[in-house]
Amino acid sequence: MIANLAAECRMPLCYGGGVKTVAQANRIIELGVEKVAISSAAIENPQLISDAAREIGGQSVVVVLDVKKDPRSGESMVWTHNGTRKTGRSVLSLAREAQERGAGEIVVNSIDNDGKMKGYDLALARSVRDAVRLPITVLGGAGSLAHIGELLKACGVIGAAAGSFFVFKGAYRAVLISYPAQAQKDQLVLASRT
Repeated sequence: MIANLAAECRMPLCYGGGVKTVAQANRIIELGVEKVAISSAAIENPQLISDAAREIGGQSVVVVLDVKKDPRSGESMVWTHNGTRKTGRSVLSLAREAQERGAGEIVVNSIDNDGKMKGYDLALARSVRDAVRLPITVLGGAGSLAHIGELLKACGVIGAAAGSFFVFKGAYRAVLISYPAQAQKDQLVLASRT
């Protein structure tokens, strides 16, 4: 399946899910994928980040951090296994460690905002943007182009991921896959610079 996706895809492709070893990451790259995303395995075994970066190149290693706010302290903490297991580590400490170990990119997923379509966690996005110099992508909460614009204004040009926004439309959340036109995307970038 991965080889078929890589052969058909006409843009950079990142694969994640179940990657636990450098050999798996290397095989995925050999299939034509440009980047490999690792999450729980990178947290359980941080040496995996360093080893994968050495083997396939840091630019191809993406560390995914799934984040929930601790209700008592308000601190953004990383969880694994679809948000069911606490790591006891803050998003900022893990983002910095991923950078130090050679990751090329960090994806920050706000579990609290995921699927709600009420906007990104801008404070979370800013804190990670300020903590690392790596490219980051933020997901969880996009419900409109305005939300993407707010993220870009808050953080500069970073990755703005969305799922539900591109699929569910209208009051009844009907399924209709749609993407903004190039002119709309260009306007968001221009607006973020003002």
